[in-house]
Amino acid sequence: MNHWNTRFQSEQYVYGREPNVFLTEFQKKIKVPGDALTIAEGEGRNAVYLAEQGLNVTAWDYAESGLAKTNKLAEERGVVVSTELVDLNEANWSEAKWDEIVCIFGHFPTELRQKTLQGVKKAVKPGGYYLTEVYSHYQIPYKSGGPQNLDFLYKPEEFLKIFAEWRIVHFFMGEVERYEGDLHNGLSHVIQFVGQKPID
Repeated sequence: MNHWNTRFQSEQYVYGREPNVFLTEFQKKIKVPGDALTIAEGEGRNAVYLAEQGLNVTAWDYAESGLAKTNKLAEERGVVVSTELVDLNEANWSEAKWDEIVCIFGHFPTELRQKTLQGVKKAVKPGGYYLTEVYSHYQIPYKSGGPQNLDFLYKPEEFLKIFAEWRIVHFFMGEVERYEGDLHNGLSHVIQFVGQKPID
């Protein structure tokens, strides 16, 4: 049993039930229709929000307990989210499948992170978007959430290199206030990226 499966087994939503603030701000701006994928989705707060905006949402996580809470939250909110138990080490990134991929505070070791970003690049449809907010490599001293292991934290050049051909809609690295459940609280150092895949 992985530690995320254990963490999500309580009745409490440890990152809260409301969507990430950055996601809600930019979703209103880009207004993407169609099929969305949320990766490392956790307990479903962001997937459910996207479903409430009218998207057909699939949520990936490798904690069964988190996916169960995603389904529960979706039912409470009157929407449908398709949940899939996926280990990103073994993920199948289908070519040009998704209109939008979202990753909110999904943190992985460097090798898997690079592999996942390349997978996202492949799997977004031409004209589609990748939206993410994650902790930067400056986050550890802030003690407001996220991994305490530098290998799991993002650097800005990862996005700028991998998505170099994409149209960057928004890019930011710096301080924000985040209050998401018990585990994300206070001043944080994040990277935000919204990119649109070019239409061939």
